[in-house]
Amino acid sequence: MAADQRPKADTLALRQRLISSSCRLFFPEDPVKIVRAQGQYMYDEQGAEYIDCISNVAHVGHCHPLVVRAAHEQNQVLNTNSRYLHDNIVDYAQRLSETLPEQLCVFYFLNSGSEANDLALRLARHYTGHQDVVVLDHAYHGHLSSLIDISPYKFRNLDGQKEWVHVAPLPDTYRGPYREDHPNPAMAYANEVKRVVSSAQEKGRKIAAFFAESLPSVGGQIIPPAGYFSQVADPRVSHLLCHRHIRKAGGVFVADEIQVGFGRVGKHFWAFQLQGKDFVPDIVTMGKSIGNGHPVACVAATQPVARAFEATGVEYFNTFGGSPVSCAVGLAVLNVLEKEQLQDHATSVGSFLMELLGQQKIKHPIVGDVRGVGLFIGVDLIKDEATRTPATEEAAYLVSRSLRDSEWSGGMEGNRSQVQPALSSHNTLGVLFQFSEEMDMEEKVRSCETLRLQP
Repeated sequence: MAADQRPKADTLALRQRLISSSCRLFFPEDPVKIVRAQGQYMYDEQGAEYIDCISNVAHVGHCHPLVVRAAHEQNQVLNTNSRYLHDNIVDYAQRLSETLPEQLCVFYFLNSGSEANDLALRLARHYTGHQDVVVLDHAYHGHLSSLIDISPYKFRNLDGQKEWVHVAPLPDTYRGPYREDHPNPAMAYANEVKRVVSSAQEKGRKIAAFFAESLPSVGGQIIPPAGYFSQVADPRVSHLLCHRHIRKAGGVFVADEIQVGFGRVGKHFWAFQLQGKDFVPDIVTMGKSIGNGHPVACVAATQPVARAFEATGVEYFNTFGGSPVSCAVGLAVLNVLEKEQLQDHATSVGSFLMELLGQQKIKHPIVGDVRGVGLFIGVDLIKDEATRTPATEEAAYLVSRSLRDSEWSGGMEGNRSQVQPALSSHNTLGVLFQFSEEMDMEEKVRSCETLRLQP
């Protein structure tokens, strides 16, 4: 394509002139110009190949031929809105329902994760008649105004916390107040939610929802302790005093699966299922991966939640949500996941990656923690084992060095490296071997000054 032939410097200059600087680039000091991708690989304008390790959108691999074909074939026949009867939307809803607990049986289709979370907030408020929301610290749920308000990751740099938003500690057993040596971190962190709810109620506030990513991603690739969500939300587990928490307060539980669902965790299709077979959210939101790059998103809700919304008499209509093409793409992604057994693949490859990273942790003191499940993995780099001081600059150096050598495109939040490749990835092991080589410089990695001296 003609645009791909433009010199990189010209593309960068045009972007700087025409696109807001708020729309940031990866690796801004030396941006990568990606012109094509296939499977787990991305290619720049010079033909250099990168392993995409943050592909939480191209879930079954970039430009998967079955997904591309499904979109193309449906586009040749019909693409219109969901006010007309069409098989694709009901077929897709039925296929999704087969992956979820039977209580989650009403579906809404949208275009983005932000739209999905915004609708989930509306559903929760209509059902409960309440306004307030409990969220986890460092959370990010989307870019709409309603979602910035419930995303501490964003609002702390903007207008601050609204009075109807209540923030509970992130259930982080590596850096949080209750760590890996605590006898019952799930109970301890759930009690923090109880404290937050009680404090809000004392001020006359009423809780509509507890919003949480099933595995907090922007917050640091966190794996909540098993049983935490049940103890926060489910009144059926009475011996855990859950009746004092979210549902006792009249709220609903919203599980944000936008980055972590659809088989990424391997052993389960949905990350919330890691919390136990008896835990069922009231609302589940999904996006990103479900369209493999096509703008598809979905909200699944229980019958009571959906019926309360319907009782308002206000129509929910989304111009492009649930279109024949979007649903054809969604169905194709599900077909690929099943045909190529990618959920099992995520388990086996993820387990091997965790094993290799665990070896690096033993070998290199800068690797403070390795955590993950399936192909959702985080590596926490530290300056000192006792204080766990984040090794932010060292982490940035390691990523930029690997990128410069055209080995991989990885994600980094501060000192934490994110590994979320396509579920079809088979050569992410190469990344780990490169990571190992970089970490073999451990004696030199101890200070940023010596890091910068490396060629």
